[in-house]
Amino acid sequence: MAERIGNLPANINIMNPVPNKDAKNIQKLIRTNGKITGYQLSDGSVLSKAEGVALAKQGGIRGVAIASRNGSEYLRSLPDGVVSNNLGDLPSTSMRNDP
Repeated sequence: MAERIGNLPANINIMNPVPNKDAKNIQKLIRTNGKITGYQLSDGSVLSKAEGVALAKQGGIRGVAIASRNGSEYLRSLPDGVVSNNLGDLPSTSMRNDP
């Protein structure tokens, strides 16, 4: 039987980066038309989803892993027993793409 983390397969994360000592936390999600398109970090900087993944791979974001769905990489919260810091529970800012 495959290892599991809660209800998810243990190998769902393709990378669990080790955060640097000065790594930032994600404070807010940036959503466009309901989908996560970026992240606001604890220093106030705003990154696109791709920039967030790249920074996390370099150890610049704390508490996240890299996962992939349909060939697209994204950030996932590392389970630590604290619900309030899960990405899905963070506040978000909505943006719309107007035609």
